[in-house]
Amino acid sequence: MALKATVFKAEVQVSDLDRHHYQDYDLTLARHPSETDERMMLRLLAFALNADPQLSFTKGLCADDEPELWIKDLTGSIDLWIDLGQPDPKRLRRACGRARRVLLYNYGGRGAELWWQNHAEALMEMANMEVFAFSAEDGTALANLAARKMQLQCTIQEGQIWLGDAETSLEIALEPRKRLG
Repeated sequence: MALKATVFKAEVQVSDLDRHHYQDYDLTLARHPSETDERMMLRLLAFALNADPQLSFTKGLCADDEPELWIKDLTGSIDLWIDLGQPDPKRLRRACGRARRVLLYNYGGRGAELWWQNHAEALMEMANMEVFAFSAEDGTALANLAARKMQLQCTIQEGQIWLGDAETSLEIALEPRKRLG
């Protein structure tokens, strides 16, 4: 018998002072049986960092041809493709061909560093893609916030990120590895 996804509910209050975006979101996240709390919370944080009423979670791990999150326009064209981890550069090249803008949030400690060193040159050629990295410590701290029902606040100001609940507040560093323009 196949294992089913675990459902998490999150009320996320986003205050993005950099983009002047202030909104509350009621999110439902399905954590795939093979997904860790860290990865699920990074998906949630990626949502908060790019919060938009049109941004939606996809089938993610269950679909090879979809990102973790995306924004599609009314014609079905992909405006924003958001991926996590250490994907194959071929996947990212295809994503750059399909989407107007591609974001990759790289994580995984030493493995992520090695992945970046091995693929940075190829990724730099992809004009419509940005790459950011999370530290292993931030990933662990985010995993500790995971709960079946969450009420979180995310504040973004001048590139600083704070995410927390009633008991814990984390300052999360996001290292830009490749920016547009």
